[in-house]
Amino acid sequence: MNKAAVRLIAVAVVTAAAMTAAPAATAAPSAPAAATATATTSDPFYTYGGSAPLSALAPGTVLKTRTLQYHLVGIPTPLKAVQLLYRTTDAQGRPAANVTTVVRSPTGDRSKAVSYQSFYDSLSPEDGPSRAIAGNLTLGGLIPNVEAVFLAPLLTQGYDVVIPDTEGQQANFAAGPEYGTNTLDSIRAATRSAQTGLTSDTAFGLMGYSGGAIATNWAAALAPSYAPDVQRKLVGYAEGGLLVDPAHNLKYVDGSLAWSGVIPMAVIGVSRSYGIDLKSYLNGYGLEVYKELEHGSIVDAIGRYPGLTWKKMAKSQYADPNSIPAFVGAMNRINLGSAPTPAIPGFIAQGDAGVLEGTFGNRPGIGTGDGVMVAGDVRALARQYCATGNSAVKYSQYELLSHVGATVAWAPVALGWLGDRFAGRPAPSDCGRIPAGNSLAPEVPSSHS
Repeated sequence: MNKAAVRLIAVAVVTAAAMTAAPAATAAPSAPAAATATATTSDPFYTYGGSAPLSALAPGTVLKTRTLQYHLVGIPTPLKAVQLLYRTTDAQGRPAANVTTVVRSPTGDRSKAVSYQSFYDSLSPEDGPSRAIAGNLTLGGLIPNVEAVFLAPLLTQGYDVVIPDTEGQQANFAAGPEYGTNTLDSIRAATRSAQTGLTSDTAFGLMGYSGGAIATNWAAALAPSYAPDVQRKLVGYAEGGLLVDPAHNLKYVDGSLAWSGVIPMAVIGVSRSYGIDLKSYLNGYGLEVYKELEHGSIVDAIGRYPGLTWKKMAKSQYADPNSIPAFVGAMNRINLGSAPTPAIPGFIAQGDAGVLEGTFGNRPGIGTGDGVMVAGDVRALARQYCATGNSAVKYSQYELLSHVGATVAWAPVALGWLGDRFAGRPAPSDCGRIPAGNSLAPEVPSSHS
């Protein structure tokens, strides 16, 4: 069964890659502006209807369980997946319900697992990995299907894999702290469910690229304070293409050919995650773009608005985004430079050939990147970790690779690096050899004209 499953995964991944222009099979529902205990969905599994309020339940409490076939591009595979609805905490610190998926390795002994954070990057909850695994097919949901190429090696090497819907049921795009709590409570839930086979003795590694790296790093940073019980299980985190200081990223992609669509996605994600209304600062064109992407995914945004800038979207008096205090405050809340230093070893990789993907920005204080992520910010974060007590940091910068291309170099190294951590080998350190980066100081509000 193992070989057949792997073959099917390989075929499905190729099929998914060829279907990136296919229309969505499932319409994305409207998401409420503020998170609640339930989500708008046609699948009742995602709704918590228990008599006890979520606030009375501990984070990580399992609320519902179901077992189904693991689907790829809507096709069932021989692999079984256990899905859990569990209690977690949203970006504003409120109790929420979320879903995670556990896939058991055909060859594993349940002693080791990897929490794999997807880079599905969407403003629609229908694009989450749990929906794709359950058989739903949307345009944005094709990304979790393609990511099977990363999951297959983990499963064949004996790792059970836990795949949380990192953005929560409201698709709170870019809300890093919520990504982190969703990930940590997913691990709690996975080890508390008898159906998964995972226990309190199961060791965990964290792994994710791009949007998945956001969740991975925030989970590693928050674990000691938010989930010390999970912290004791963690052996390390491996990530690539990391968002560190979102305010820098928005300036870096400003006017780019492919990645400028991230600008409106960030505006929408911040508005939704932190309950603030940024539409009043947008001009007519900005409101039009906002409406077009309100329930879209990164697949909808990439290349759709070549040359888009903040100024083209904002009213003239708000041409400087720092003139909007609420926006600045939200950006600072999701700046990893202000988050705690992880207490576990880390492997951080970053590309720096963004020109290959049409991003030519090189502003003072920001510099170059991989097309969407700022290399100087990632270097600064790695150096900050080294300077604040964690010398077990491996940093690799791929000078000739862009954001998409760097995944090819990162993935096998990440897998090997995690394998060494599970084996108990000493973690390597690049501290003292990481080039200088940018300031990660919080943004300061400015007055508008």
